[in-house]
Amino acid sequence: MNSKIDFLYLNEQDMIKAGVMDMPACISAMEDMFKLLYKGDYRMGGEDANEHGIRVSFPKETDIEGMPTHAPDYRFMAMPAYLGGRFHMFGIKSYGSHHTNKEKGLPRSILMMSLMDVDTGAPIAYMSANLLSAMRTAATAGVGTKHLSPKNPKVLGIIGPGVMSTNTLVAIMETQPSIEILKVKGRGKSSLDKFISYAKKTFPSLKEIIPCDTIEQTCRDSDIIYYGTTNAAKFEDNPNIEKEWVKKGALVISASSLLISTDFLASEDVKVVADNYKMYEGWGHGQPYPTQKTVSTLLGMGFYDAVCAGKINKSDIFELGGILTGDQPGRENDDQIVVYAVGGMPIEDVAWGFDCYNNALKLGIGTKLNLWETPELAK
Repeated sequence: MNSKIDFLYLNEQDMIKAGVMDMPACISAMEDMFKLLYKGDYRMGGEDANEHGIRVSFPKETDIEGMPTHAPDYRFMAMPAYLGGRFHMFGIKSYGSHHTNKEKGLPRSILMMSLMDVDTGAPIAYMSANLLSAMRTAATAGVGTKHLSPKNPKVLGIIGPGVMSTNTLVAIMETQPSIEILKVKGRGKSSLDKFISYAKKTFPSLKEIIPCDTIEQTCRDSDIIYYGTTNAAKFEDNPNIEKEWVKKGALVISASSLLISTDFLASEDVKVVADNYKMYEGWGHGQPYPTQKTVSTLLGMGFYDAVCAGKINKSDIFELGGILTGDQPGRENDDQIVVYAVGGMPIEDVAWGFDCYNNALKLGIGTKLNLWETPELAK
């Protein structure tokens, strides 16, 4: 019996060579993932198998020497998941983050991805995951714009011109190349200028790029509206949306904080679509209502609050995977407003990590590392 175990290490440059930035391929992988999610061929953490992950944070004060204390974006997280189908893979994405990382020339979060054999638990690959995570987040929005957008959208509005929105712009332009006007609302001039410069250089097909002073200005007349901001320190400072700002037939996507009213979601001309409603339901269970003030400002928690308030039924919330499999209807008419929630799931990382790993094998990329020739505990 051969008990030797080797695994593949892929640094960030290896991942780039393996195609981690290939947006069309990533969107395709996310489509496969969403179909498996809808069919139930997956497991994430927690008793209900729908946990985003487990987070370790630190106390605001401590008398224990050496114990870290709370700071904005200071946390460690592990996100385990199994994804079936063509992937049949278990993986864990892990990361640590701190708001001062940028001052040190580092990303806010530093992420790694482990792939493990489903039968034995043996490591298969260990890879840099910052780009992987950014791409899968953008691609889930791209799947939404591919299947839920109005026909031939011309105007795209983006709130929050950071790294997440930069990659999402690529995904949206990939799936909806008819877009001619980009409207952008940012909190700071530096990030806004950087985003606009990137958009001009990368997408010369854009006829106009409009910096907006308000969220309302960004939303009005936009065919697609994307929220990609980070959580604000104060609940009330998070971005919001009002139905009167949204034109008929528009698609609203949020992969981050967004305050939305239950009345908006309950409107007859609004279709509510979730990446995975069970995940939001799990977050909200047992929490004070409304959860958007206590648990998260994610759009999906707005869906949950609308159900708790009796404004919509669970059956009124459609799953993107169900739309992709044809089991649920997608956009039903040109005037329908579609609101799509993206919360982020580790099965997305497993899907794209698996495809990048296989590309690396085909191309001979990466460093093979040995775990053991024969495990000591088996001797």
